[in-house]
Amino acid sequence: MQQSIKLAIIGGTGKSGKYLVQALLNQGFYFKMLLRNPDNFHIQSPQIEIIKGDARDYHAILSLVEGCQAVISTIGQPVGESSIFGDATRNVLQAMKECNINRYIVTTGLNVDTPFDNKSPKTKFGTDWMKQNYPNTTADKQQEYEMLVDSEIDWTLIRLPMIEQTDAKGNIDVSLEDCTGDKISATDLADFIIKQLFENQYVRAAPFITNI
Repeated sequence: MQQSIKLAIIGGTGKSGKYLVQALLNQGFYFKMLLRNPDNFHIQSPQIEIIKGDARDYHAILSLVEGCQAVISTIGQPVGESSIFGDATRNVLQAMKECNINRYIVTTGLNVDTPFDNKSPKTKFGTDWMKQNYPNTTADKQQEYEMLVDSEIDWTLIRLPMIEQTDAKGNIDVSLEDCTGDKISATDLADFIIKQLFENQYVRAAPFITNI
């Protein structure tokens, strides 16, 4: 069944993004995808419009979001490059404002802190480990959260443990305070992301999601 909204997708070829793309196709969504290297993308479907470009390029992001009603990002950190998350979100927020789009769903790590957290010792350890070993990307992801909070859009920042690339589905736990498990199925994550397009429980919030 064809869905009534068109989406803009960033990070659609990553380890979680490719599961999201397949779920969107299966559920009848039409969407635009931002790709650095379109020649490496082999899915051909009338539901997909490819935009060649980089998330750090504002004009590429603007071209991506034009004509869409919501933006989803599962972007990962490119190997050997400076942290991308703040730049990408800054461009997305500006382009969304220009195009009058209000819904943004984005994934990040469990190391992002919010004022509503009550992280367990295990989650705190993981957070501190990321801060010590990947200080630049961790700080950039935290800045991304702050930019979302300061914006006026309806955002959801989904905080994740290790992503398991599997078609299997399981029970999930969603919490605004702590990450209660060690992994999340990429298929369960895709389903959760899509669900957020039609629900408002986690609008302007940063839930943890994990399999239990």
